[in-house]
Amino acid sequence: MSASAVHSLWTTAADPISKIGAPKIEYGQLSPTLIVVGAAVVGVLIEAVVPRKARYYAQLFVSVVALVAAFAAVVALAAGGYATTKSGIAAMGAIAVDGPALFLQGTILLAGLVGLFTFAERRLDPAAHGNRVDSFAAQAASVPGSDGEKAAVKAGFTTTEVFPLLLFAVAGMLIFPAANDLLTLFIALEVFSLPLYLMCALARRKRLMSQEAAVKYFLLGAFASAFTLFGIALLYGYAGSVSYATIAQVVDGTVPDVNPALADTMGNDALLLIGAAMIVMGLLFKVGAVPFHMWTPDVYQGAPTPVTGFMAAATKVAAFGALLRILYVVLPGLRWDWRPVMWGVAIVTMLGGAIVAITQTDIKRLLAYSSIAHAGFILAGVIAATPSGVSSVLFYLGAYSFVTIGAFAVVTLVRDAGGEATHLSKWAGLGRRSPLVAAVFAVFLLAFAGIPLTSGFAGKFAVFKAAAEGGAGPLVVVGVVSSAIAAFFYIRVIVLMFFSEPKPEGPTVAVPSPLTMTAIGVGVAVTLVLGVAPQYFLDLASQAGVFVR
Repeated sequence: MSASAVHSLWTTAADPISKIGAPKIEYGQLSPTLIVVGAAVVGVLIEAVVPRKARYYAQLFVSVVALVAAFAAVVALAAGGYATTKSGIAAMGAIAVDGPALFLQGTILLAGLVGLFTFAERRLDPAAHGNRVDSFAAQAASVPGSDGEKAAVKAGFTTTEVFPLLLFAVAGMLIFPAANDLLTLFIALEVFSLPLYLMCALARRKRLMSQEAAVKYFLLGAFASAFTLFGIALLYGYAGSVSYATIAQVVDGTVPDVNPALADTMGNDALLLIGAAMIVMGLLFKVGAVPFHMWTPDVYQGAPTPVTGFMAAATKVAAFGALLRILYVVLPGLRWDWRPVMWGVAIVTMLGGAIVAITQTDIKRLLAYSSIAHAGFILAGVIAATPSGVSSVLFYLGAYSFVTIGAFAVVTLVRDAGGEATHLSKWAGLGRRSPLVAAVFAVFLLAFAGIPLTSGFAGKFAVFKAAAEGGAGPLVVVGVVSSAIAAFFYIRVIVLMFFSEPKPEGPTVAVPSPLTMTAIGVGVAVTLVLGVAPQYFLDLASQAGVFVR
């Protein structure tokens, strides 16, 4: 090969480099996420710069302002038509700005804000050495029970790092349901998972159990992430692209220009089916669907209760949003392949969650299995594969997230000498000792059970109606049966609280600060408003139920 030929190779290879344009980023459309990320970075700087005494207030202020501002940005985008007529793809194809994305982002931001109030609660535990304490370890790095930990408690240290961690988690969750290519999806998955793994390990009481929960969650989460990544690699091998739109075209066979390399892999359905199955498996793990649910009860029980409430609500919203987008935007051409599998998953999830919950003796584990059953109910709406399926899932997620945070906020109030009293036997007679707290918890339990005039009933009705219209009638029958099974253990807790004798050495109900009262109040308000007058919110969800392609 002559020198001139080599030289011509160089120049032709080098020429396009001068033409690489600067990336075009629509900052306005991405503003909700950018605000939250910016505030999280500011939170990290606060930890480094601000004196220890002032950190808690600084972090709380920054976090609340960021979440409120980000929610305002979401509302402004929706009002500006980005949920309907102007919806499109931003950030060079990486992020979709459309109705479902904005609806889910708004829900996640509100859930994050209400969750933040439970994080900031400092009146429940008795003051230690004259210092108010929250639910988190005094010094996360010290060994439980060591001299270092005792010294940190005595000095009145608090782990204020949870606020930036919460913001990073929220930022990842905002991108997750809006991701429009598989790499963005994976990065968002890691951005919100890693802070959650950390926060699970930070409980002030029962630290070893908390650390065990975090390790279980981390190991199983790493497995699920690996499956997702391998699925992404296979789908990329199949379609030659990580973009949702291109993969959908290759699946449908409508791709405009087929080069010989793509023609070879397009015929290879094994790549497509195994890749899609692995990605969906990773998302079902995050949702907590059977058989990928094993982490849920242990992690919910071991993590600090404010973290459990936030995680149970916001992670479900983000993961179901991503699942909807994958199934409806990327794989509509595979509907006949994924629907039967999802039928099976939904049925075992609904029945498994409801039946195993009956045997639980710990209130946090009971709520964990209840959340697994709810994942099954929401999957019924996903299976509908119709526009009303999307809107019913959006509505259910919005309703469910506030009930969940409210219920876990109530759990933080019932205490004995060892911290939270989560064993069910301790809740006996709570209705006589503290009628208001028991009544509020009863409202949340009735909403979980799907009793009329609560948000749970409106959500279940919408999801089951969409499933029945989508041809999944038998699934609705299973859903109603498992709802009846689930109602048994919710009502059992209500009976235990109101109709059994309180024990003399039973737990006390702590009086919270206005922060937790706000979280519980918002939960009750949303539960009742969405139960009594759901139509406006159902209309909002149906307007937001169209994915941009």
